[in-house]
Amino acid sequence: MRTLALAFATAALLAIAAAPADAAFKSCAAIRNVSQLNGTRFAGADIFTIRAQGVSCTTARRIARGATVRALGITPPLSGIKRFRYQSWSVSDNLRGNDDRYSATGSGSKRITWLFGDL
Repeated sequence: MRTLALAFATAALLAIAAAPADAAFKSCAAIRNVSQLNGTRFAGADIFTIRAQGVSCTTARRIARGATVRALGITPPLSGIKRFRYQSWSVSDNLRGNDDRYSATGSGSKRITWLFGDL
């Protein structure tokens, strides 16, 4: 009887400790050849490796596209990391390396990450 109670208690703890389904990042389709960048030196660049947590892929792709276009209009700081707000999202853009690494944080557990550059 004691073993059975211990087994149920262990199972209950494991169920509680498991992350909720919406806490996991999901992959979203890339945005090829961002149309707003045609005619600029970034023409033909892609937004790829889009990952969303707590939002739909449609929202994640919309935020990624808009924040990327806005970030390209901001003069890069000496540190190589831009921080700004896009709509209600706090966005961070790491310019170090070959691809720009973006991270956007919304209310609650909403998060989006993506890369920008030549795929």
